[in-house]
Amino acid sequence: MGDYIVLIISCIFINNIILAQYLGACPFLGTTKKMETAVGMAFAVIFVLTMAGIITWVVNTFFLNKFGLQYLRTIAFILVIASLVQFVEMFLKKSIPALYAGLGIFLPLITTNCAVMGVCLININEEYGFIQALISAISYAVGFGFALILFAGVRERVVLGRVPQPLQDTSIGLVTAGVLSLTFFAFKGMV
Repeated sequence: MGDYIVLIISCIFINNIILAQYLGACPFLGTTKKMETAVGMAFAVIFVLTMAGIITWVVNTFFLNKFGLQYLRTIAFILVIASLVQFVEMFLKKSIPALYAGLGIFLPLITTNCAVMGVCLININEEYGFIQALISAISYAVGFGFALILFAGVRERVVLGRVPQPLQDTSIGLVTAGVLSLTFFAFKGMV
């Protein structure tokens, strides 16, 4: 049980997929201008990343490794992720059209989000068992969502401040992301 707690803390805080490993920067910077959009993207990524982590582990373990097809790993994982994103896109378009419109191009870009693929590959490279892969995928997803929501809150406050002209919009977003990332590096000594 202690190993799982260490894995959870490590994935959410210490090795945060966006703030420590800087994977998935496109939706991180693009959807965090408003809190509602950031929360919607966080839940979409949590669903896709968790399901992708589980399904890719199963595909890798029971199909690719069993038949010696490890060289097809990238293609198989992209197909799994793209299918999940398509499902989320159809669901949001039908049930929450305002969020679907707010996410815009960033929703289909989850397919090419390197954070999702990165977590799937981390689970395989670390040779996690099913439970470890599940906990890792959920924890990385929660860490990603936590970072999105935290960053959206900070960005909403920064907009209210007096920012010099050259640093407005994306520039101040990158500076803020760097400072936020540095705060997460303080967790490195925990485990």
